[in-house]
Amino acid sequence: MAAIFTSVHILESIQGSVEHIIYRNPDNGYTVLNLETEDGEVILVGMIQAVEEGIELDAEGDFIYHARYGEQFKAEKCTIHEPTDAESILRYLAAGSIRGIGPALAKRIVKKFGEETFRIMEEEPERLSEIKGISMNKAQDIAESFAEKNGIRRAMMFLQQYGISNRLSQKIYGKYHERLYTVIAQNPYQMTEEVEGVGFKTADEIAQRAGIDRHSDFRIRSGILYALTLAEGEGDIFLPKEKLLPEAASLLAVEQEAVEEQLSDLMMNRRIVVKKKGEESRIYRKSLYQVEAESAKKLIELDLREELPEKELERDIQTIEAKNDITLADEQRHAVEEAVQNGIFIMTGGPGTGKTTTIRVLLRYFLSKGMDVMLAAPTGRAAKRLTEAAGMEARTIHRMLEVSGGPQETDQQTSLRSFARNEENPLETDVVIVDEMSMVDIWLFHALLSAISVGTKLIMVGDEHQLPSVGPGAVLKDIIASGRFHAISLNRVFRQAEQSDIVMNAHAVLSGKVPVMDNKSKDFFFLDRNESEKIIEGIIYLVSKKLPPYVKAEPSEIQVLTPMRKGVLGVENLNRCLQGALNPPSPDKEEIDAGDGLLRLGDKVMQTKNNYQQEWSQEIEGKALKRTGTGIFNGDMGTVIEISREMGTVTVRFEDGRTAVYQPGNRSELDLAYAITIHKSQGSEYPAIVMPLLSGPEMLMNRNLFYTGITRAKKCVMLIGKRATIEQMIGNTHEQVRYTSLTDRIKESCGDMAGEEADE
Repeated sequence: MAAIFTSVHILESIQGSVEHIIYRNPDNGYTVLNLETEDGEVILVGMIQAVEEGIELDAEGDFIYHARYGEQFKAEKCTIHEPTDAESILRYLAAGSIRGIGPALAKRIVKKFGEETFRIMEEEPERLSEIKGISMNKAQDIAESFAEKNGIRRAMMFLQQYGISNRLSQKIYGKYHERLYTVIAQNPYQMTEEVEGVGFKTADEIAQRAGIDRHSDFRIRSGILYALTLAEGEGDIFLPKEKLLPEAASLLAVEQEAVEEQLSDLMMNRRIVVKKKGEESRIYRKSLYQVEAESAKKLIELDLREELPEKELERDIQTIEAKNDITLADEQRHAVEEAVQNGIFIMTGGPGTGKTTTIRVLLRYFLSKGMDVMLAAPTGRAAKRLTEAAGMEARTIHRMLEVSGGPQETDQQTSLRSFARNEENPLETDVVIVDEMSMVDIWLFHALLSAISVGTKLIMVGDEHQLPSVGPGAVLKDIIASGRFHAISLNRVFRQAEQSDIVMNAHAVLSGKVPVMDNKSKDFFFLDRNESEKIIEGIIYLVSKKLPPYVKAEPSEIQVLTPMRKGVLGVENLNRCLQGALNPPSPDKEEIDAGDGLLRLGDKVMQTKNNYQQEWSQEIEGKALKRTGTGIFNGDMGTVIEISREMGTVTVRFEDGRTAVYQPGNRSELDLAYAITIHKSQGSEYPAIVMPLLSGPEMLMNRNLFYTGITRAKKCVMLIGKRATIEQMIGNTHEQVRYTSLTDRIKESCGDMAGEEADE
């Protein structure tokens, strides 16, 4: 069995002079160069920005052996030193780094000025005209080119002392140029808003090294916004003041009074919004408050009622039933009637309750009336399921909104700029049907609503008992809770679904009952194991040997779902173990470092964040042409089909056939996906799932999580662990509180919040 724990790795160090740059990728700084060291020449590879021939370099990393290129030193960290002696200055100038200077002229300049060359070029550039072949104008051009190169190099060396990577240093210099020294000295926290990739922690480390006091107003204000951003990562739209103050104070290691003093300044500068509801003060980042308020307003605008003649509507539905050999239950028929007459409609229900059949009838109704319909879901897997069920192409919401390769997702209020479809260029359709709405967070929902014109119907379908979205908000629950829109819950389990123990056990769990786990079922099983090591052995056996022939699927299609990321039975360790078992190392399989582990040719992987700029291509069946586009999204799964060690790239083919090449700078967005969290599995369906359940935090190990996990399986659920843990989860109805207020914003837009909430 693969090792469960890994040891700490100590990097090697080498020093030398850059003799020759063999290859450089200008987009990401990936460089291959010859480094002359005391022990001879070394081929060094890594992400090294602003390095030139003749520069002195210290590097930390590892010696590796490449089958084609032999021994190389793979640098994880590089420190650049400016040339100081005449010989290294000559090498630097002769390499052509400075515009207008070639090898012959470099030799004359260094012969004239020696070790004073750089000082002369910077402080007395007119003296260059003393050298034959250099006019005063050319001296000025050389000085400008030197200043530009020197500015970048000095910025790199300056920023290195703050622990900033070469790649990030380039971005910082590109934003501020010579102003960066003032920014670092006075307020490095402004970079969190102005430079992609600089978060609060990075800025705070820089500020500490720059000697900025921890009680600095800049620091505390930035820390408050960071605390709110962390809360958004947990799904919150706002934080109550009594929760924000201690959390921000603890984060910043300052007194709560110091935090509270800065709230008014943030309010005055419109960085936060504070709303009072009863005795509670709610504190929002302005952007998140705005998307909630705008979403509520748009929902009200879209909710137009169209009364249709009752008999005509009934006749139309009966015609569809007859043509398609469908018999709707009363609640399904009522759902169809409400959906076709309202601008906004919500339909919820668990597995086997007929949501898909109802969608098919709705689709046929709208098409029979000559209306254009778009089907969408949050993930590729969910869209594929909807396509198969409805008999019409469904797309991901991102694809439907036409991702345009806008800004990277550093602060998601920029996400609207990443879609070609928006208020100015709305979707050209009469009806939008979105499945798996419980997965949709407030950012994506806001983008969706912005692209829907008044007069277009929006039908939202989902299961409100599943886990909420990974991103902030509880959109589906909040819309239903507002009571403002027509919503119908389908509760009847149909006869065909009753044959599935997965479906019946899911409904039993919702009512608080523990499933029968006597292993007499054909699709719902339990293995009693009390030790982590035994559970891991069992998982590997089930995924690699037992389940594939039982459900007629490949091992890669069997999905391990676990509640947690950390711990022996968490995602990270299970992936290491499963990788070792299902895709072991081999001489003919390239592999490359990725974060805390490595990626290997053939690995099953998942994209872990929205990347609107990631390019992809897709072969068009039966044609030599390829479809191209941008945008790979959180939860997209695929397989590593190529690794280039010399280029540092990883190529992934995703389940929908798209292929994307990951550069060294963004391959950290890929995680192994042999095991994923139950949260990440939302909207997906797998032939079989294996779920280890031994122990975990009470707040996490609840009925909601268990229900979501077992409903991801199509043919087989395999639980492995302790029966008592499963019983405790089903009995635990406590869910982590999400601070959301879309319900209030909807009521506010309807004028129903008089006296309930006010600005503070």
